[in-house]
Amino acid sequence: MNRAAVLSVDDPVRDCPVPPETLGRIARAEADALDELVEGIPEAVRARLAVYLYGRSHTHELGIRIAATCEGATLRRAAGLVGNMLHDLSRRPYAPPSHGLRGSARISLGGPAARRA
Repeated sequence: MNRAAVLSVDDPVRDCPVPPETLGRIARAEADALDELVEGIPEAVRARLAVYLYGRSHTHELGIRIAATCEGATLRRAAGLVGNMLHDLSRRPYAPPSHGLRGSARISLGGPAARRA
């Protein structure tokens, strides 16, 4: 039975499959330099890195882009159903998450009276 590793909230760096220096270079890389930067990382590690990054809101897109460099079977071995879904997402055009977006509603801390002014 395949079991994905459990991520720890206590020490996220411990859960990252690459050293912090490598993660920093990947996070700062321009889109066109990313493929070259990750090509030296074994595919199984790239798959775990894709899952790790996808699970964090601020690196969500980066996780999908790294997943695109992996085979579906490798992603499935790394994370089961999540890996399968990540493989599917990485093969379609990226659409940023829409959660938290509610059109152009304005928020005022001053209450209704502040909006009339």
